[in-house]
Amino acid sequence: MSKITKAEIVDAIYEKINVERKLVRDIVDLFIDEVKSALVSRKVIELRGFGTFEIKIRKGREKARNPKTGEILSVGSHGIAAFRSGKELRQEVWDLIQEEKPCENEESS
Repeated sequence: MSKITKAEIVDAIYEKINVERKLVRDIVDLFIDEVKSALVSRKVIELRGFGTFEIKIRKGREKARNPKTGEILSVGSHGIAAFRSGKELRQEVWDLIQEEKPCENEESS
């Protein structure tokens, strides 16, 4: 699966509309800042047809493990940003087929 950067999104929008690239970049940055600000204020952002951004609270754990070092540590309750896709987006991506990697347990034919 490939990824797309904010700069590539700016370029794609720039190619579709007749305004300066800097203005497109500023608008994209403002949009992202508004989403961040709303999430920090514990607001839910609903973009109909696309999805919903919200903050969820994860409970703390006494025996969490650092995946890099294996060290056991305590993690307090904390917020995470979550995204749920909207109905239209979910329907559009439903039939996408990902490249499947063969399972290690499967025998080669």
